[in-house]
Amino acid sequence: MRALFFQTAQELLQSLNEEALKLEKNPADAETVRTIRRVIHTLKGDAAACGFRELAKVAHELEDALTLESAAAHAALAEIAFKAADLFGAMLTSYQDQAKLPSAEPLRKMVRQLAKGPKTATRSRKKVAAAAAGQTGWSEYAKLAILDAQNKGKVVYQITAQIDSNCAMPIAGRQLVLNALGPLGDILATHPEAGSSANAKQLELLVASQQPVDRLDAACRIPTVISQVTAVALPHTATKSSPGSEGGHEVGVPAVPATEGNPGAAGHSTLAESILRVDAERIDNVLNLVGELIIGKSMMQQAFSELARFLPKEAMRTRFGDAMAFQSRVLGDLQRSVMKIRMVPVEQLFRRFPRMVRDVAKQCGKEVELVLTGQDTDLDKSLLDAIAEPLTHLVRNAVDHGIESAEERLRSGKPARGTIQLRSFHHGNQVIIEMSDNGPGIDTKKVRLKALEKGLLTRDEAERLSEGDILELVFRPGFSTAEEVTEVSGRGVGLDVVRSVLHRLKGSVEIETRPGQGTTFRMKLPLTLAIIKALLFRVEHRLYAIPLNTVAEIARAHESDVHQVDGYEVLQLRNKALALVRLGRPSTEKSPQAAKIFILVMSLGERKLGLIVDALEGEGELVIKALDDETVSTDLVSGASILGDGRVVLVLNLPAIIERHAQSRAGASAVLSGILLTHADRARSVQQPMGVQP
Repeated sequence: MRALFFQTAQELLQSLNEEALKLEKNPADAETVRTIRRVIHTLKGDAAACGFRELAKVAHELEDALTLESAAAHAALAEIAFKAADLFGAMLTSYQDQAKLPSAEPLRKMVRQLAKGPKTATRSRKKVAAAAAGQTGWSEYAKLAILDAQNKGKVVYQITAQIDSNCAMPIAGRQLVLNALGPLGDILATHPEAGSSANAKQLELLVASQQPVDRLDAACRIPTVISQVTAVALPHTATKSSPGSEGGHEVGVPAVPATEGNPGAAGHSTLAESILRVDAERIDNVLNLVGELIIGKSMMQQAFSELARFLPKEAMRTRFGDAMAFQSRVLGDLQRSVMKIRMVPVEQLFRRFPRMVRDVAKQCGKEVELVLTGQDTDLDKSLLDAIAEPLTHLVRNAVDHGIESAEERLRSGKPARGTIQLRSFHHGNQVIIEMSDNGPGIDTKKVRLKALEKGLLTRDEAERLSEGDILELVFRPGFSTAEEVTEVSGRGVGLDVVRSVLHRLKGSVEIETRPGQGTTFRMKLPLTLAIIKALLFRVEHRLYAIPLNTVAEIARAHESDVHQVDGYEVLQLRNKALALVRLGRPSTEKSPQAAKIFILVMSLGERKLGLIVDALEGEGELVIKALDDETVSTDLVSGASILGDGRVVLVLNLPAIIERHAQSRAGASAVLSGILLTHADRARSVQQPMGVQP
């Protein structure tokens, strides 16, 4: 139960942050205050059920303060909600780690101030409070019951019955009124409550009925018991959904979640029951079994091809082929279904950034607006978790470096408030996530000078670099153009982490900057890491693979067409110089003209690079298998796969290979080929433990 609580509590805290952001933009919004109170109420109840007494106690104190009429008018309420979300998050971490709980006294002090209400109130607010003093503050359950009855087509009446001053038994008189109204409709709520011993001289009721108001009025007028009756039909409020509510509805009043035991929320129980919380490891196990089935399919297709060659006239061959085709279709559907289970919307990641942008902007003294688009784009859950850190680095840097101060923006003719946009969309079998700002852009001249100061480049190299190559320098470890180190950024840690994480995920990151207009960081990720379409090729009789979507084109050439420029190999392709990466050793044939090679042209943003390989093997669907560090201890290889005939193929990490090549000068090809060939031999030696006999 505690494990489930830790999951749901994170969702509640996220909702609390979102509602606090709404309240900050629209202070004194009573609807938002009630939603915040409902979230805290749910968190309190769940924490108490799990035995987390301190968390439940602090939440209870805050919930009590939020019931006050003055709470919505309190200027610091949004800040209190942010503080509560941070404290509750820290307490959850402490409970999980079994560590000492953080002090709740700062929040309690703010809650006590909230309970006192604002020191001054405007005259209009006093008038509103005075006018509302005689009205009953119906509970959230009563308000939900009003909504439910109105949605069923009933009219809800608020009836006020004055007990006769000469009535000797007012409590019995209240019961007589309830007995008289019972046959005419549903009594939703009473004040005082039924059975209460309070000696009140007034009875207020909520009654849902199809009867005319005159009949209800007449039923309440009991001689010598009731002296006066007022019956008013409540206006019908249309249903509207609220994105801040946890699956409830907002109809003038916030809905109470089904977890609070409210019978009116039964309409949402069907939706809740249709959602299963499954541990990610179980889904991974199912996906692994699907991968094994795909390997088995490849084995059967290999055996079928050999059978067709040896027995071309076998009568059973057609039936066997039809069965294979049917199995292949079903297996493809199964694979896609399992992959969809692993997919989650990017919104799960994006929703954490509004609060973060608000905090960092406030810390930097800037005005920044965050715009989110494409939140419904699906991505593998493991990838989504992995890119959280790099995307956080990018967003924080954008607020600190990418957006100018309000004064600078006004001098440049821009609005005082800067804008950061997070956008995601599908492109082929990739997911693109873009982070853009409308700041001044990246000054490439400044980047070039910083690189020279840090000794990352010689002056000759700096003069030959293109704009795109200069922007690539910002991903170097320790590189920063910040004039001073702040709590937010400037230490040179961040962008190198972004690139290294993206490379590990077989993705890439690009920069596009426009002077005076802003900068865009574009992350490209595969939909999943488990199963890929791959191009297979040979280098020195060893088999390798790369994701098919990274190949822009395939060209043929001779060794004599390859030239050396500054320690790099280049090829002239359609009147343009193409930088080459050689995965093996140059051919030892006496006649370079006779040595033919294949060039796999890769597109990395606006740059193109060519891989020199010896021969092409074809394309296929590969199930990626992880290899331990003892077998493969290099980042040049991202995994391995098994073909239908039992052969092991290494899947290359293309971004890491290109980065290694870019950082090396002369001898780069020898270094790369030596590493790859060594690990290819190691992988072949462990193919038996991977599940297939050699």
